[in-house]
Amino acid sequence: MHEGFESFIGFNPWTALFTLLNMVITFLILKKFLFKPVNKMIDDRQKEIDDLYADAEQAKADAAAEKADYEKRLSEAEQTSAEMISSAAQEASRKGDEILRQARSEADAMREKATRDIELEKKKALNEAKDDLSRLAVDIAEKVVEKEIDEQDHTRLIEDFLQNMGDSV
Repeated sequence: MHEGFESFIGFNPWTALFTLLNMVITFLILKKFLFKPVNKMIDDRQKEIDDLYADAEQAKADAAAEKADYEKRLSEAEQTSAEMISSAAQEASRKGDEILRQARSEADAMREKATRDIELEKKKALNEAKDDLSRLAVDIAEKVVEKEIDEQDHTRLIEDFLQNMGDSV
C-alpha cells in the first residue's frame, strides 16, 4: 500500500531537480524578456508623469509671476493715474487762482479808471459852473458899469443872477 501511494505522490529527486531547474530557467527568461521591458516601460511612464508634474509646477510658477507682475503694473497705473488727477486738479486750481487774480486786477483797473473819469467829469462840471459864474459876474459887472445902481436895481440884479445861475446849473 505504501508503494502505490508513493508512486502517486512519489518523490523523485531527479524530477524535483529538473522541475526546479526548469522553473529557474523560466524565471530568467521572463526576467530578461518580460520584467526588464515592463520595468523600463513603467520607469519611462513614471518619468513622463514626473515631467508633466514639473511642467505643471513651472507653468503654475510662471502664472504666479505673471499675476504678480500684472498686479504690480496695475498698482503702478493706479498710482500714476492718481498722480495725474492730483496734478490736473492742482493745475486747474492754479489756473483758477490766476484767472481770479487777473479778473481782480482788471476790475481794480476799471474801478480806478471809472474813479478818474468821475473826477474828471466833476472837474469839468465845476469848470463849466465857474465859467458860467464868471460870465454872469462879467454880465453883472457890465450892467453895473453901464448905470448906477440903486437899492432896487441891486436886488433885481442879484435875483437875475441867482435865476440865471439856477438855469445854468
